[in-house]
Amino acid sequence: MRVEIWGDIVCPWCYLGLARFEKALAAFPHRERVEVVHRSFELDPSREPGATEPIAEVLGRRFGPQAAEMEGRLVALAEAEGLAYRSDRLVGNTLDAHRLLQLAGERGLQHRLLQGLYAANFARGEDLFGTEALVRLADEAGLDPAEARRVLDDPAAYRDAVHADQRAAAQLGANGVPFYVLDGRFGVSGGQPTEVFAEALTRAWGDRQPLTPLGGTGEAADGAVCGPDGAC
Repeated sequence: MRVEIWGDIVCPWCYLGLARFEKALAAFPHRERVEVVHRSFELDPSREPGATEPIAEVLGRRFGPQAAEMEGRLVALAEAEGLAYRSDRLVGNTLDAHRLLQLAGERGLQHRLLQGLYAANFARGEDLFGTEALVRLADEAGLDPAEARRVLDDPAAYRDAVHADQRAAAQLGANGVPFYVLDGRFGVSGGQPTEVFAEALTRAWGDRQPLTPLGGTGEAADGAVCGPDGAC
């Protein structure tokens, strides 16, 4: 079963929700047969590349006096999940990070890089919106730093893949993140409690439809298959 997760590295609910989802997945009896794929979603693609801004200023403009209270609630929720969470972090354009995540997906290192990006942003409050920081994090995740740099130096590299993920989210009706799609049929929106993710995994697994065979069967059928014992 495949689980697709749309998120952005500056989204606190994505950070929190992933930790909760992974707790549910760790307790899921069929976890070894679940493939998790992370999809790109830019929360604010209009931001100028390379420019950063303190999150406190962004939240202050959007929510006014309530901003501090909202951040305080997120700090408490993160601590309850055993996550470090800093409110003095920065916000910037995340396209380059998503392009690297697409590369990491091809190299089987997507989850490691995503965790590194989340840790750098939320746990350490680092500026991860420049090339050098992203190359370093890519290297720490196991990617070839020279290859990561080549991707970042080419604005077109993996850009279409990022945009394709965003179009897919829109087609599914997702206008915010995190957004989870289980088995291509069940959607979960937001950083839900672990229990919700556990229920979603169980339901998606149990509601899978059996495979409908097409074509003939038997020894005389075209397209016969080989068995696990090597007999064909």
